[in-house]
Amino acid sequence: MGFGKIAFGIVGLTVGLFASVSYAQAIKHYKSGEFDKAFPLIEKEAKKDNKAAQYRLAEMYENGRGTQVDDKKAIFWYKKAASTYSFVEKKEFSDKSDETFSYRLRAQFGKDSIKAGAEFALAKVDTSTPETKKLLTSLLGGDFFGLQPYKVNYFLPLSYSQDKPRRVSATQSPQVIAGSPYDVYRENIEVTFQLSLKKELSFNLFGWDEYITAAYTQKVWWQLYDNSGPFRETNYRPEIFMTLPTSHNIDDRYGLKAVKLGFIHESNGQEGYRSRSWNRLYATGMWQWDNLFLSTRVWYRIPEDDKPDDYYDHSDDYEYIQEHSDGDDNPDIHNYLGYGDINIAYLYKKHQFGLMLRNNLRFDNDNKGAVEFTYAYPLFNSPNTSLYVKLFNGYGESLIDYDQDVTKASIGFSFSNGLF
Repeated sequence: MGFGKIAFGIVGLTVGLFASVSYAQAIKHYKSGEFDKAFPLIEKEAKKDNKAAQYRLAEMYENGRGTQVDDKKAIFWYKKAASTYSFVEKKEFSDKSDETFSYRLRAQFGKDSIKAGAEFALAKVDTSTPETKKLLTSLLGGDFFGLQPYKVNYFLPLSYSQDKPRRVSATQSPQVIAGSPYDVYRENIEVTFQLSLKKELSFNLFGWDEYITAAYTQKVWWQLYDNSGPFRETNYRPEIFMTLPTSHNIDDRYGLKAVKLGFIHESNGQEGYRSRSWNRLYATGMWQWDNLFLSTRVWYRIPEDDKPDDYYDHSDDYEYIQEHSDGDDNPDIHNYLGYGDINIAYLYKKHQFGLMLRNNLRFDNDNKGAVEFTYAYPLFNSPNTSLYVKLFNGYGESLIDYDQDVTKASIGFSFSNGLF
């Protein structure tokens, strides 16, 4: 489910919520149990085609809140509102004093509670002036500005690495600081989190039923449990791609749903010896067989000019390092990350399992790769918050450590789970 839909409900409902101050007052009466006062105000707004009010009115007729029970009128107003707009809570009204903390905590993970809270908050906004109404409608009317989740969005407060992460200086080569007190960070445990969003740019522009999409993913490694709590590494990954659906014949015979062609830039935004970056063109096949999803990706790295041979021999010579900063920061990255990866997702009831495989396909002493296993399970049946576990072993866990063999176990929460 899209992030904007969870946050704000249905776009068409927004205008209805801003319809008048009287509806805000009606919500206040309703929340306090004063149904007799709330009913005429809600009925008035429902007749103005306020979808939220229509659904609320139907619910009041159904349960006899502020009026006599009338099933026919309840059905009428439910149809007017349509089930799509039913984002108010479908539970009997209860005194808040009877709700335990455990009950309220569990309720936070349900979409009904989130949407009801959004309704109440928006109803308190005074939109009596057209300028205010226009501004808030424009802010909320775009389904979170047209953005949707892309890769998994997660926050992992406990991320344990078998070895302490190494430090990399911007002005001192790894050979200089090796063995020093600043060779590694002090903590094996850190926080990692990822934000990943996409925006659809066009559909069927070329007449192929293709989608053109821009996406951005940012991943952060945070040494929160160190005294100074530094952000150890941040990787930025903007990309643009075109998704081409396959024919029905190919889909039915092989399960190949679509092919994705794209360009991706990845860097860590650092300078000097800490800088890491590369650009790739890639092609991905996206497959599905019932609850099993598979994506197979191959990429081609766009070549960059080499840095001077003595670039890493000028430790502490900041002027020289800056002057010769252009060029390839990591010319051997393909030796560790290879030329593609395979991602598998499997759904079993409420469980989601994920597996990533990567290898440089050098089956000798230089063979290197990575494997990552993930598991997600909804918290209290939440539609958008899950327990999330991640196990990683191999190379390329982060750009700064692309050439380091990392074994790490992480646990925390995910807020969107991708399939491809």
